[in-house]
Amino acid sequence: MWFTSDNAGPAHPSVLDAVTRASTGYMSSYGSDPIMADVRARMREIFEAPEAEIFLVATGTAANVLALACLCPPWATVYCHEVAHIEEDECGAPEFYTGGAKLSLLPGLDGKIDAAALAAKIESTPTDFVHHVGRGALSLTQVTERGAVYSLDELRALCAIAKSGGIPVHLDGARFANALVSLGCSPAEMTLKAGVDAVSFGGTKNGLMGVEAVVLFDPSKAWEFERRRKRGAHLFSKHRYLSAQMQAYLADDLWLTMARDANARARRLADGLRDLPEADFLHPVDANMLFVALPRRIHDALHAAGAHYYFWPGDPAPEGPADEMLACRLVCGWSTTEAEIDAFVGVVRDAA
Repeated sequence: MWFTSDNAGPAHPSVLDAVTRASTGYMSSYGSDPIMADVRARMREIFEAPEAEIFLVATGTAANVLALACLCPPWATVYCHEVAHIEEDECGAPEFYTGGAKLSLLPGLDGKIDAAALAAKIESTPTDFVHHVGRGALSLTQVTERGAVYSLDELRALCAIAKSGGIPVHLDGARFANALVSLGCSPAEMTLKAGVDAVSFGGTKNGLMGVEAVVLFDPSKAWEFERRRKRGAHLFSKHRYLSAQMQAYLADDLWLTMARDANARARRLADGLRDLPEADFLHPVDANMLFVALPRRIHDALHAAGAHYYFWPGDPAPEGPADEMLACRLVCGWSTTEAEIDAFVGVVRDAA
């Protein structure tokens, strides 16, 4: 019963097989391998963007911060949600890789940026005052850090606000596939057609060993990204092993299949807990994450049974009343089984 995160699960066997196949003979290095050429063509097709430039890196943090560095100068600010990954979980990497850009934090329910707050913040950022940071970029997280998914209308509205202020838009898609299958739309509809300029296209949380793609819809940013990736020590020499993972991910829509499986497991888990009067759901279950509060005695029973998950936002005091409500985050991945979910729900029901 392992629900800590979707990056705790295994890589899909097809991905491992692809890496093994790629490890035969010789191939050009640094991204000029033929596998990468196929990945580039496939992703341009998926995003309906024949001019887009595609790059691979090994981590989501690298994808986010290298993309943002190409969109936001050092003297400007990145507008993001107050619980965005770039704010809470990247150790100042956005500021470091942009050369000092500021993060301007915005409120909003369920990890979604409030449109009115964004408009007000942009309006209050002057464009002609040397003593203040300039307008840089907007970064949206899809799926949000609280498990919610922006609707297409919400994405379009936020992008329109940004564009009216002359601001490019970055999408942190660490769980891009989970959001996509939740909305039932195309990748282009959730990005380019909504007004997004750069995408961090996640793979590690959805069955890959460790690779993320950066999609730049403006090809004029490509050479800068190349330079920043190399200077930032994120250009792989034996790049074919990144390419092979991404090629397998996209083949036969494996990426969508794994995301659908993860989301379905999360719905099953939510359904199993939802009718319990002691379970308090804190955020919507739009994709593959649940945020739910349970009494301490139920948590004690789950941990005694071997369940793994995180309290949220942090560990509580080790002792407390049995009926004290403690919040936790539960994440399902492509490899989460129905048996794991049923066992977890069974322990909760017995303890309740």
